[in-house]
Amino acid sequence: MPVGSMEHNRVRQRARRRRRIRKKIRGTTEQPRLSVYRSNMHIYAQVVDDDRGHTLAQASSRDLGVKGSCKTVEVAGAVGKLLAERARAAGVQKIAFDRGGYLYHGRVKALADGAREAGLEF
Repeated sequence: MPVGSMEHNRVRQRARRRRRIRKKIRGTTEQPRLSVYRSNMHIYAQVVDDDRGHTLAQASSRDLGVKGSCKTVEVAGAVGKLLAERARAAGVQKIAFDRGGYLYHGRVKALADGAREAGLEF
């Protein structure tokens, strides 16, 4: 089996998990959805109101101005805190956490914990 097909299969499996999660989680005006995307180098998060189709707040490891590789748990926690500050400035207190098909572990968990520490409820 070629190596490329293993990568393709992993991407398809994550997409299936993501669709399964999104069937259950929907961001509303009262409780928007915190969506996470984790690349090899960076981590991105946004607070989305699915009813209106608007992004209320966003943050990423690129916003922090970290040079080089940003794939550490500490950076993800700082992104969570930054996102929570921006979301609270936009008037958001409660959110629904959408892990985007990733395991709730490592950088994804650190982002969620950082957002909780900064005052978001979920």
